[in-house]
Amino acid sequence: MTLQHLADLVHCAKSYLSAIENERRANPPGTDLLRRIEEALGFESGRLVEAASWQTTPEPIREEVLRLEDDRRVARRLAQLITAGSLGRSGRVGRDLDRAYHSGELRRLIDRLTRHSGDPPGQPIEAALPLEVPLINKVAAGYPREFTDLGYPAQVADEYVRCPDLNDPDAFAARVVGDSMAPVYQEGDIVVFSPARDVNSGMDCFARLEPDHETTFKRVYFETDQGGREMIRLQPINSAYPPRLLPREDVAGLYAAVSVTRPITGEG
Repeated sequence: MTLQHLADLVHCAKSYLSAIENERRANPPGTDLLRRIEEALGFESGRLVEAASWQTTPEPIREEVLRLEDDRRVARRLAQLITAGSLGRSGRVGRDLDRAYHSGELRRLIDRLTRHSGDPPGQPIEAALPLEVPLINKVAAGYPREFTDLGYPAQVADEYVRCPDLNDPDAFAARVVGDSMAPVYQEGDIVVFSPARDVNSGMDCFARLEPDHETTFKRVYFETDQGGREMIRLQPINSAYPPRLLPREDVAGLYAAVSVTRPITGEG
């Protein structure tokens, strides 16, 4: 189709169409003319009108829209990987997430979502992702005995559990051993502990004791003996077990329990 033929079909000057075609006009044609051009060229209805609207959109708004579109594509890919990974670490779906991590794709996706200056400071995309907490379950008594210089369990484990509502990077999990905390906690339950959570009297805590680096899971009460010394009572929930009363200095660390998960056995 010649330019003159198109001009005749849409009822406008050939010179006007030529100026548009060669980008000699800053503004696009009006909506009525664009609709006639769409019809004459067999375009999908509204295609040129939408393009014209985009062209006249202020540059800052266009940049923001493009950023949001890019973020949406990245977020869709991240959701795809996370959903696949949550289905299990065995099989193809588990390998997809592993490959994305080892290839660097996962880091690039996260970096793309956090590179914009408009993002709230201190709120990276990682904060929106479920935190993976190390599950320490292959050590004596089922509890960690090796700690970092900060007094937190070393961040190395054979398994991890996901905690969507937890933001403490030093959190850890352990399996309940024995029945001293029954009936609230059962053997095999996975309890997550957060070093960032303030510990108050009556809370269930993972306790690290000195001088033998013993660890235990008990309900904690802060008390004072007759001599005015600060004491900590480690109280089992199960009344069949006696409490322990220790001087405050014999307790090297207390970590509050923040969540518990329990496998469904189908029994009973």
